[in-house]
Amino acid sequence: MGNKMWGGRFADGPDAIMEAINVSIDFDQRLAMQDLAGSRAHAQMLSDCGIISSADVAEILKGLDQVEQEIVNGTFPFRRDLEDIHMNIEARLTEIVGPAAGRLHTARSRNDQVATDFKLHVRERLVAFDEGLKQLQIALVNQADANADTVMPGFTHLQTAQPVTFGHHCLAYVEMLARDRSRFMDAHARAGQSPLGSAALAGTSFPINREQTAKALGFDDPTRNSLDAVADRDFVLETLSAASICSIHLSRLAEEIVIWTSAQFNFVRLPDKFSTGSSIMPQKRNPDAAELVRAKPGRIIGALTSLLVMLKGLPMTYSKDMQEDKEPAFDGMDALDLAIAAMTGMMADLTVNKPAMRDSAGKGFSTATDLADWLVRALDMPFRDAHHVTGRLVAAAEAKGCDLDGLTLDEMREAEPKITSEVFDVLGLDNSVKSRTSFGGTSPDNVRAQVAFWREQLS
Repeated sequence: MGNKMWGGRFADGPDAIMEAINVSIDFDQRLAMQDLAGSRAHAQMLSDCGIISSADVAEILKGLDQVEQEIVNGTFPFRRDLEDIHMNIEARLTEIVGPAAGRLHTARSRNDQVATDFKLHVRERLVAFDEGLKQLQIALVNQADANADTVMPGFTHLQTAQPVTFGHHCLAYVEMLARDRSRFMDAHARAGQSPLGSAALAGTSFPINREQTAKALGFDDPTRNSLDAVADRDFVLETLSAASICSIHLSRLAEEIVIWTSAQFNFVRLPDKFSTGSSIMPQKRNPDAAELVRAKPGRIIGALTSLLVMLKGLPMTYSKDMQEDKEPAFDGMDALDLAIAAMTGMMADLTVNKPAMRDSAGKGFSTATDLADWLVRALDMPFRDAHHVTGRLVAAAEAKGCDLDGLTLDEMREAEPKITSEVFDVLGLDNSVKSRTSFGGTSPDNVRAQVAFWREQLS
């Protein structure tokens, strides 16, 4: 029995193993809407250029509308023997409109067709990521606004360093996500050229109008080199690279939520809808949503690595290896999409335990730097000397079992005789955070100013 897809070139049908390794319809059917859009634009262009008749294009467009309706309704007969979404749609179109369908593939190849479909899909995902991250930024800004004065310990090495505000902490992630959004939009701009019309690899002898199809599909321009157009998967690599960086930011915030929700910290409480219980320990409230967000970078970075390895040794132009780009890309993008949505829900509904945060901020000598700064300002002491004096005072407080403001003035003067009672003005938590007024600092006034800035940016 002859191969139905390839016609006269092959006498035998595909072996079952060959069919299993070659088929892609199981996953590339996700490109159906992009394939239909590309076919509509291509068909109309062929008609406008006088390459096919207006009667044929009318039949083709009508048939494509029916195919779309069948896909939307779930009645489209996806067939594995037709290998991919492109041949499935073409075969069904032929059943609907007859010979006119055979004219649709004039001046194009599956090589430029799949590159166009995939690029359209990725561009749509990039816009969706940008909007999803914007909503997460809004949730974080709302938390920052509500917690501009909420004092918490700031950490380095996960050790208490200096007091900060929870609002300031939330705004740190707003900044990270802004860079992520910028990377996604940069990737979107660089994916702005349409491969359609590059055909198999060398272009076509038909007098087509590639500018027309590019504009019809929302691209800026057509690609300038047909070889590069069908070989290029940079748009996927760049998207997954930006997605990997973004997923790391989400994972860092997720890790902090896991820490903050523990009984040892008790800084925040997740709503029930983002927590789970234990099958054996009835007291447990596990931050499973945060833990799963923390795990997603493995899949996303894995997708990027998979594509990098697949592409690294390929010569120009298209090779069948490139069929392996879609499954990991779809999986990686799906993982990021879910992580963004989950993190947005968690941050929007997070309950902050302000007393616990404040109590923790008062431990671990978090105002030691404020003391050193005071010694520099009030006593004109070189900072390195002030650092040593403060270190001795920390050791004294540690030995006494108190914080720095628990030392008496006489005890402080044992380390530095010139210290006055004014030193106690800088040792309080509120005084500490209020003093951090440098641009980008943690003072509540700064936080409120940044909240206003980001509300304007995100409006």
